[in-house]
Amino acid sequence: MTAPSSSVVVPPAEGPVSGMDGFSHRYADVNGTRLHYVVGGEGPPVVLLHGWPYTWAIWRRMMPLLAAAGFTVVAPDLRGTGDSGKPDSGYTKRDVAEDVRQLVGKLGPAGTGDTGIHVVGMDIGAMVAHAYATAYPREVRRLVLSESVLPGFGLEEIMNPATGGYWHFGFHMQLDIAELLTVGKEAAYLAPAWAMGSPAGGLTDADRAEFLRHYAAPGGMRGGFQHYASLLEDGRAIRAATTTKLPMPVLVLNAALGLPQAPLLKGVRQVADDVRADLVPDSGHAYAADNPVWVAHRLAAFFADLAA
Repeated sequence: MTAPSSSVVVPPAEGPVSGMDGFSHRYADVNGTRLHYVVGGEGPPVVLLHGWPYTWAIWRRMMPLLAAAGFTVVAPDLRGTGDSGKPDSGYTKRDVAEDVRQLVGKLGPAGTGDTGIHVVGMDIGAMVAHAYATAYPREVRRLVLSESVLPGFGLEEIMNPATGGYWHFGFHMQLDIAELLTVGKEAAYLAPAWAMGSPAGGLTDADRAEFLRHYAAPGGMRGGFQHYASLLEDGRAIRAATTTKLPMPVLVLNAALGLPQAPLLKGVRQVADDVRADLVPDSGHAYAADNPVWVAHRLAAFFADLAA
């Protein structure tokens, strides 16, 4: 994969999404920044929160399936990524959760539903989803946390390389150095993550080129790293905010070929009582691309039936 020359990415105009009938590109000014999001379908709202190094488009194959199952599906680019704004601050998970909440509030009846929204987060998006549910538990009907570990509830241990944890957390948290060492080398740095994340081959060359186009644009790598720079603060804040267990059912979803489920499941059991768990077969970290049909079916069942 060859990195494109660094150039400004022109955001898509509001309107239909190519190849996704019934879905539209839209923008909203929220919480001091501008978010790009894609929305389509009718019915109870489902908000999908992506992780790194992806954009909203990690969900694109699954979104029409959820819409066909009777849901309004909303997938934003988190601040700092994709076609959303890249401000210099506001990247704590609580701040980003507020972005999403204000976006949902601008969707009108489609965004609120009669009984709250369903929130699905993967990777960094799972941390945002957890922060959202902790701050606004009455507004989240069902919560899905996937392919991640929660700040304050296990993340600090697994991001310590001295005890066998993942090295990249600490590197990404060194915002200026991480940006300096990766700008101009985006393809070389990100391609292994995309390859490891999609062992079933769900991510195509076109998908990777689309992600790279955004991360190689000015501010693209820094915007992604900003979500890591706040992780220690996030852990302290979410532990302080966790005074009671989450009231909604929570599904812990991991890929069969992705991150180990045990650290996430252990953390979720500390913050919620009604916890279910499942593994996405034949998939890696990018499970919504590797096995979208299975995931859409599993999510629809969880959202529709309290006993699922």
